[in-house]
Amino acid sequence: MGTKGAIIVLVVGVSVVYFTNRKSQTEEPVSFNSSYDYIILGAGTAGCVLANRLSEDPESSVLILEAGGSEDENMNISIPIASSSIQLSKQDWKFRTVSQKKACLAMKDKKCAWPRGRVLGGTSNLNFMQHVRGSRHDYHGWAKEGCTGWSYKDVLPYFIKSEDIQIPELQSSTYHGKGGYLTISDGSATPLNNVYSRAMQELGHPITDCNGKSQIGYCTSQETTRNGERWSSVKAFLRPVMKRQNLHVSSNSHVTKVLIKDKKAIGVSFVKDNRKYVIMANKEVIVSAGAVQSPQILMLSGIGPKEHLKSIGIPVVTDLPVGENLQDHIMTIVDFHDNTSSVTTKSKIISPITIIQYLAFKSGLMSKTHLEGTAFLTDDEKLPPSLQFHFSSLMFDSTMVDLLFSLLNLDQKLKDGTQRAFQRNVDRNIGTFMGLPILLHPKSKGTIRLQSDDPFDPPLIDPNYLDHPDDIKMFLRGVREMLKLGDTAAFKSIGASSQDPLEAYTPQCDNTSPGSDEYWICRLRHYTYTVFHPTSTCRMGAKQDPTAVVDPELRVKGVSNLRVVDASVMRNVPSGNTNAPTIMIAEKAADMIRNIDSVKSIRERTDKL
Repeated sequence: MGTKGAIIVLVVGVSVVYFTNRKSQTEEPVSFNSSYDYIILGAGTAGCVLANRLSEDPESSVLILEAGGSEDENMNISIPIASSSIQLSKQDWKFRTVSQKKACLAMKDKKCAWPRGRVLGGTSNLNFMQHVRGSRHDYHGWAKEGCTGWSYKDVLPYFIKSEDIQIPELQSSTYHGKGGYLTISDGSATPLNNVYSRAMQELGHPITDCNGKSQIGYCTSQETTRNGERWSSVKAFLRPVMKRQNLHVSSNSHVTKVLIKDKKAIGVSFVKDNRKYVIMANKEVIVSAGAVQSPQILMLSGIGPKEHLKSIGIPVVTDLPVGENLQDHIMTIVDFHDNTSSVTTKSKIISPITIIQYLAFKSGLMSKTHLEGTAFLTDDEKLPPSLQFHFSSLMFDSTMVDLLFSLLNLDQKLKDGTQRAFQRNVDRNIGTFMGLPILLHPKSKGTIRLQSDDPFDPPLIDPNYLDHPDDIKMFLRGVREMLKLGDTAAFKSIGASSQDPLEAYTPQCDNTSPGSDEYWICRLRHYTYTVFHPTSTCRMGAKQDPTAVVDPELRVKGVSNLRVVDASVMRNVPSGNTNAPTIMIAEKAADMIRNIDSVKSIRERTDKL
């Protein structure tokens, strides 16, 4: 047997051993109880946390329902470098927005792709594992707007409670936690991380722990990975407790509505294996289906905008602004050159050595997301940052164009030109890495609506991107700030320049002057991508706030025994990736539901931070 054959046999052998030990452990109930104290709708990022914390009380019975199946059905979910491959898989709802008027113009039918997890662990199985809490000023803003108990001082202990920080230089920080369920690891993957860091410093931005005292500056990514694997909320919070006798987990269970009688939630109906079930709730129904499907479930149950519900024949239980105030972060892609061979390429990833290194030791290129740095920019440190940068050291080549077009829903008429643009750099032996400028606080707000009263019809998602004129101005500023990096000595040392991004294939903008504001505005409106951060569709606020769906205890206004616990309750979208804030919300909600204070000792250390 030749060397190549021996390597193939070794890789296959290691793979068989590795994945044989990973068979699904979903603990389906032998039979459902007729009732449970708590019924959680959605085993996503928040739901898994709630199931863990509520079932800590052995006297409480908990049922959690998930429309998708086990995360172990897709081996790529566990591999950090394979994050993109989870989109459009069985574990993705594969949502598309409605046609946009001022953004996503290069997408098929002007509809943006909107990945959402349909699997135990939800979108924490599809995301790029970035652990960012947001700005302390975000939470101060929530509290000032009527969300009593949600200031930075209130929420910080819950962030810390979850954490098991594995980054050596942060383990002694008062801002971080050790021993929690959620493992946080260093995201540094290539020598380019040092280049990004030096370039940001050249422009006057400090190096920071973006989850520490100040978020502003450049931060090496902190990733939700453990021993080289994705550490989703199902792996972190649900798997360790799945054998508790008082916790039942039911996958492939599609919720159809919350049952409400006399303005009180009394149970739920759902479909599993083509059979309809009705289960009653002794204490509470908790909707944790995310910023898209929590409003969908509420509206199907008669809770939402009165006129909208009437228009599709749903009896109105309570008239509330459910599905309003949709907020999301958007980004675009700016490519820079790398002539040092530091960038990670497809050929490096699929090399036998890389594969063996990962399967045998859970290390190497496959153990990282390669989204290895992030930065936050502001004009006023007393306010939340306006812009975020991500830096990705992973290079797309011409052979990956099919995947790119599918993931982003790009119009196929652009494919040939895009493939040629990618191939030019390959032919010239030039690596490319990506800078991703992100608009953090859009003034444009969107909606979630039902298209019918059928619970199996996908909802109508309209993010209304770039509708407000201030958004395109700030988005353009983000691009301009990123282009400045191309003029730094750090970027020039690897052959990158501020002229690199103009090579992108943008035929729609050919009638503009390259590099002009007109050119970039055209490009931003055509190539607009979600950062997977929809929030605020069941907005939290004071009881008298007409824009609020839930009160500061996350109870649905006007309906007893019903709460919403997930990213949909966020008052406004926070400054950064939303996975960590969603986990925090679930941790805090569990204490409120149980009427306990699990973070008293942590608060004693953090009150003055």
